[in-house]
Amino acid sequence: MKIKVINPNTTLAMTKGIEHAAKSKARPDTEILAVSPKMGPISIESYYDEYLSIVGVLDEVKNDDGADAFVIACYGDPGLQAAREVTDKPVIGIAEASLYLAATLSARFSVVTVLPRIKTMIEELVDSYGMAKRVVNVRTTPMCVIDFERDPEQGMKLLREEGKRAVEEDDAEAILLGCAGMAEFADSLEKELGVPVIDGVVAAVKMAESIVDMGKKTSKTKTYKYPEKKEYVGELKKFGSTTVPN
Repeated sequence: MKIKVINPNTTLAMTKGIEHAAKSKARPDTEILAVSPKMGPISIESYYDEYLSIVGVLDEVKNDDGADAFVIACYGDPGLQAAREVTDKPVIGIAEASLYLAATLSARFSVVTVLPRIKTMIEELVDSYGMAKRVVNVRTTPMCVIDFERDPEQGMKLLREEGKRAVEEDDAEAILLGCAGMAEFADSLEKELGVPVIDGVVAAVKMAESIVDMGKKTSKTKTYKYPEKKEYVGELKKFGSTTVPN
């Protein structure tokens, strides 16, 4: 099978890291195609960034490159619901996948993420997935997304500190890494902290493999029906066409 992993930001070094994480746990017969959109922010750390990234994500889903499933590799899951409208193939967000996986492995868990301004965004996302009672805390670090690429040693130090606090102070029984750029730290942190540490990229890839293996597709009966065909103008003109199969 072929899974297209979309990094909604345009930092190609981060896309390479996401690709490595996806391939590290994917089955040998799974092809991973990791891409960044042609347009969008270099990192996503605000509502503004997130909303502006969605058009690029939808463009990559519409141009599916023959993929059997898609992974949206940003912890805000930008454009996830809209992406499910433009294809009948499975679309998995890394936050949603990590939360579902954590709920099968532990009763209570904390998210460790980037800048403090992200906290409310993730809390709202967690609540939208019905997981507010399971997530006991969303912990932040002073590092932005790109900082984790530039200084992984400091990134690991801060994740270790916040992960330890989550276990000791939050009574968290698992840790979710709240940024796709943190994938490389998951295995080492798990050994140090003694609880499951879940990287959403890997969780989403494994979920996508399972759904494809089961032959399931996105329901098109109502909510995720293909968008009604209508005219779009300006830069969005090409989005007026749909991806309904012939």
